[in-house]
Amino acid sequence: MTTENRTAVVTGAGRGIGRAIAEALGSRGITVVCVSKNISSCSAAAEAINTSGGKAKALAVDVSSGAEVSKACAALIEEFKNVDILVNNAGITRDGLLLRMSEDDWQSVIQTNLSSCYFWMKGLIQPMLRKRWGRIVNIASVSGITGLPGQINYSAAKAGMIGLTKAAAKEFASRSITVNAVAPGFIKTDMTSNMSEGETANEVLSRIPLKRFGEPGEIASLVTYLCADEAGYITGQVFTVDGGMVM
Repeated sequence: MTTENRTAVVTGAGRGIGRAIAEALGSRGITVVCVSKNISSCSAAAEAINTSGGKAKALAVDVSSGAEVSKACAALIEEFKNVDILVNNAGITRDGLLLRMSEDDWQSVIQTNLSSCYFWMKGLIQPMLRKRWGRIVNIASVSGITGLPGQINYSAAKAGMIGLTKAAAKEFASRSITVNAVAPGFIKTDMTSNMSEGETANEVLSRIPLKRFGEPGEIASLVTYLCADEAGYITGQVFTVDGGMVM
């Protein structure tokens, strides 16, 4: 699989799915910029890649801030000349029923999960357009396809990512830049740790034909393929990795 001599930016790379994606890309010879709001977490991810023989650097950015992302993109382009791969994975949850949800809980999730994709794509797309090659993968969620009660903000943000993916894929296709989305189901991460056992887990597992939670590496494997030359005829698609929840 062709991936060498390329540079990737992975947001939310400090833990869970983002870290698994960063490490998978790094293991294939890609220079990975591990982005996280927390410098210690993205530094740990970058160190793990470097220790394994790859090439990575850490970059602390608040992805919900357009100004911070714009500054980071300019610095990355100056350093690397272009970024070939962008994986928008950063995300947060602020769950609650609509009637009880504060405006801050709504805005923070929309800004971090959805607006951040717009910020990074706008900041890094020009060199991809000039090079006529690029890969953008947005990590959405089955919540954005089916909607989940108690996750109005999260579901809306992830559904927005899917719409953004499809529109951008059409805008950039003439320059051989692909834009796809991966929609995980219930994956073993910090975000799902509170439902890994007991009645909640049993209720969730009853909706999953494969009867288990997924592993971060199972998301990373698909993302890695979508970032390769071999996936050059795939764009504008949404891939669910959910054990069969959405069929």
